[in-house]
Amino acid sequence: MPKIQIATRESQLALWQANEVSRLLRENHPQLTVGLVGMTTEGDRFLNASLASEGGKGLFVKELETSLLANKTDIAVHSMKDVPYKLPEHLGIHAILKREDPRDAFVSNDYASLDELPLGAVVGTSSARRECQLRAIRNDLKIIPLRGNVNTRLKKLDDGQYAAIILASAGLKRLGFGERIREFLSIDHSLPAIGQGAIGIECRDQDQATRDYLASLHHPETALCVNAERMISTALEASCHLPIAAHAIIDQDQMNLRALIGDPETGTLICAQHQSHVDDWQDSCQQVVTQLLANGGESLLARLR
Repeated sequence: MPKIQIATRESQLALWQANEVSRLLRENHPQLTVGLVGMTTEGDRFLNASLASEGGKGLFVKELETSLLANKTDIAVHSMKDVPYKLPEHLGIHAILKREDPRDAFVSNDYASLDELPLGAVVGTSSARRECQLRAIRNDLKIIPLRGNVNTRLKKLDDGQYAAIILASAGLKRLGFGERIREFLSIDHSLPAIGQGAIGIECRDQDQATRDYLASLHHPETALCVNAERMISTALEASCHLPIAAHAIIDQDQMNLRALIGDPETGTLICAQHQSHVDDWQDSCQQVVTQLLANGGESLLARLR
């Protein structure tokens, strides 16, 4: 009987994602046996430190990729927003599931919306992208770093360390915490992270049998949008700690691609947008990158790096 071993982090959200992929594989291929191999990554070991200082979000996928290259596992399941734009040789993202809600979520026990927060309120977020966009809306807020898994972050809020926290809607919904969301932040106010809300499946390029199994899970529209967003990251050579956002939406045969680079010190946002036919998505990416760099992004990126 054919078997697929899934490499996964051991956080609650990562296990939910791996189990969802396992369920879909078994549903589509009843002959398959699917097992999970839990791993603790470098990113999990540094939950109280800045990701940028420890090496970036790639720390969440490194061990999983090592197991793939060593043939110890067959696939690795990732949140696409955690996947660096450069992948190891011989590995690729060979399926992307239909995207969950990509928006950021405002979570608070005392306030119904971002606008209701009092002057100087303490807000928690782990993301430079979110921080610079928050400063552009409310430069009076005191923004404090917030690390840890979803449960840990919610507990810190409940313990009174923050007036509000900003999290990804997708993770909250997947873990059954959707009722904790007080407000969904519009993409006009908080452009999502590249790949936010999408689950990707990585495997060895030469493992055609596994790739054939994964084909039934692939959602082409989500994949096209995520690939466009990731092309922005690639073109800007963006590491995860840089405050860069990109989000693509397809409506019929049109792709609307938006991106920004933010200055976390001033809250200044350099924004770009382009709409094109889906067949011209790569040209649209180039148009957006050109706009960003021409409007001051080149010098801002040089300073941030």
